[in-house]
Amino acid sequence: MTRKLADELARRREVAIAGHRGDVATARAHLRDPAPSVRATALGALARAGGLTADDLAAGLADPAPEVRARAAELCADRPGDEPPPLAPVLAGDEPAVVEAAAWASGERRPPEPGVVPVLAAVATGHDDPLCREAAVAALGAIGDPAGLPAILAATRDRPAVRRRAVLALAPFEGPDVDAALERALQDRDWQVRQAAEDISR
Repeated sequence: MTRKLADELARRREVAIAGHRGDVATARAHLRDPAPSVRATALGALARAGGLTADDLAAGLADPAPEVRARAAELCADRPGDEPPPLAPVLAGDEPAVVEAAAWASGERRPPEPGVVPVLAAVATGHDDPLCREAAVAALGAIGDPAGLPAILAATRDRPAVRRRAVLALAPFEGPDVDAALERALQDRDWQVRQAAEDISR
């Protein structure tokens, strides 16, 4: 292990411990660390210590390092969607790990972020990365807004992992289009999709 890496790991450990001890000052001091892994850990430590602010998250979402932006997006899950920072602009980004994290967090926020459903629908139906599509579909199901249903129905024809997630996301909805999608899923060639359809149909 190089000296540089050893120093970075030592700083990450220091920050993580600070979070467990409620040491907001130490965690905050490392938000400007030169190493992205330390900055990402600092965000999590601040959240654990109860000192994470909307400004901290906004700065994290604007960080040049994808791993920091992804961590900031994840931490937005615990903030109401009608409070800053918004995740819709993050969902429109081009870094898959960040988009996936933002999609997951968008489905967790209560209340949901205003205007996020069409952005999630665009990810669910058009993103190149299947993990991003899967996370967006799951978020649409968690939010349960009827405006997201067409994207969920479209995702029932995606690759197997996305189809399975889409079938589960149909749980809050009803209607002939939903019934038809579930009936089709019961005959899907992938057993996990069939199982999901059976679980929803019970």
